[in-house]
Amino acid sequence: MDSILMTINPVAMQLGPISVRWYGVIIACGIIIAYFVGQREMVKRGFGEDLLTDLLIWAVPISIICARIYYVTFEWPYYAAHPGEIIQIWHGGIAIHGALIGAFITATVFSKKRGISFWKLADVLAPSLIIGQIVGRWGNFINQEAYGGVVDRSFLEGLHLPNWLIEQMNVNGFYHHPTFLYESIWNFVGLIILLLLRKANLRRGEIFLTYIMWYSFGRFFIEHMRTDSLFIGDFRIAEIVSLIGLVAGAILLIYRRITIKPVVRYKDE
Repeated sequence: MDSILMTINPVAMQLGPISVRWYGVIIACGIIIAYFVGQREMVKRGFGEDLLTDLLIWAVPISIICARIYYVTFEWPYYAAHPGEIIQIWHGGIAIHGALIGAFITATVFSKKRGISFWKLADVLAPSLIIGQIVGRWGNFINQEAYGGVVDRSFLEGLHLPNWLIEQMNVNGFYHHPTFLYESIWNFVGLIILLLLRKANLRRGEIFLTYIMWYSFGRFFIEHMRTDSLFIGDFRIAEIVSLIGLVAGAILLIYRRITIKPVVRYKDE
């Protein structure tokens, strides 16, 4: 069968004039899974049962808006010429770093308003954040975006990938690195590490900072393989942001170890 015919239709279902796209369905699934995982731990750590819902009411839309603003800002010459496409996020074009910035700002303000520890909240929700990223990357897979450079089909077969995944990496007759998959797997390993660190009962804030450093380290190298990076001059923006995240996370972790007294740990009330 012609490989072009084997690519996945990005439209999940058609409801009259409304196209429900897999991209949105997958993003929604990631949010739902992350919510249930986070909610269980929130209650266990002494937060109110409605607190996470209250946070997500603000965080989800703000994060999506920030993710789109981030992407549009660094692709402004195109969107300035096509302003009608600025709101068309169902065609792709949201940046995870923008979403994380939006989530960070929202959680910071929310914590202050509710009189709770931002670092305690961030530690509890770090695994939920990375779950959202694990699932969300598969939306890029459906849209045939966020892929890497050209490779031979034999390379993908050597990774023991199923045929349906290999063929979805066939874009305009050329096979590409499934960088979405590399990042999803990297984040899955990170999730396991974060869950293990919960049991280790680290100091407050260190699970979240580990998440920042882990994701940033992997994204820095994976980004260099991608063909759709956002640039400032000759520099990939995601590499710059990842490097900042890695260094800032390490500095904050060390600084807090030295200065925060008395020591408060993850499981402490």
